Amino acid sequence: MALFKKKAKYIRINPNRALTENLNKKKPDVPEEMFAKCPSCKRMIYNRDLGAEKICPDCHYNFRITAWERLSLIVDEKSFEEWDNDLKSKDPLNFPDYQEKLAKTQKVTGLDEAVLTGVATISGEKVALGIMDSNFIMGSMGTIVGEKITRLFEKACKQSLPVVLFTASGGARMQEGIMSLMQMAKISAAVKRHSDLGNLYISVLTDPTTGGVTASFAMEGDIILAEPQALIGFAGRRVIEQTMKTQLPEDFQKAEFLLSHGFVDTIVPRIAMKEQLFKILLIHKRNE
Repeated sequence: MALFKKKAKYIRINPNRALTENLNKKKPDVPEEMFAKCPSCKRMIYNRDLGAEKICPDCHYNFRITAWERLSLIVDEKSFEEWDNDLKSKDPLNFPDYQEKLAKTQKVTGLDEAVLTGVATISGEKVALGIMDSNFIMGSMGTIVGEKITRLFEKACKQSLPVVLFTASGGARMQEGIMSLMQMAKISAAVKRHSDLGNLYISVLTDPTTGGVTASFAMEGDIILAEPQALIGFAGRRVIEQTMKTQLPEDFQKAEFLLSHGFVDTIVPRIAMKEQLFKILLIHKRNE
């Protein structure tokens, strides 16, 4: 008679005291696009709860959206006519892998560059429109971005149109060096010519608007609007703190902080942006 009876099945335990059988169980397959994490309140949100405007239902943070998504929210259906989508970067510094990065980003975003420009109507009011997209190399301002925005203002001058420009940028594009920085002055000169003719320029600051874009045309609007909790600034927070040897307020460089210090005229939730722009355009039209 055997001293030990053979068991039908052995259960091994790994060094972490977890049953090996459990390790073979398949984890739930949750699609990455099903949920989004709010950058502001850190809450995990079911994407469908964000709505077309992509606004956090808890803290009302306005998520970053593409130029095409913003276009569908702002302009009248089928009213948009794109301008200057044939301009191509010549890679002035022959920066390594830059052309490959541009081609890849163009394919992913469906944009030729980090700004979409053209003419459209907002509730029937005709405007020259520019929308920057942070998904295109962080909305950085290179020579083509500068040229497209300059032409936007020049064409608006010829047609006596108001300009509505949505900014979203990490600043100047390092792959184009000083050529990128020159766009600040170039665009600012075009803004001035547009203003001298009595035309309206509405700047809408979205998350993020930083660097050379903030230091030039983003803050040159006749009326400056901002989306809630948008990051707006020139230098980075850590750079300022290390330079000044001081601790900055928690809400520093947020749209609400800039509003309280007089840098923006008002904060407009994305869901109300089209109506607000229409009201401003009507007021300017009556005063012409």
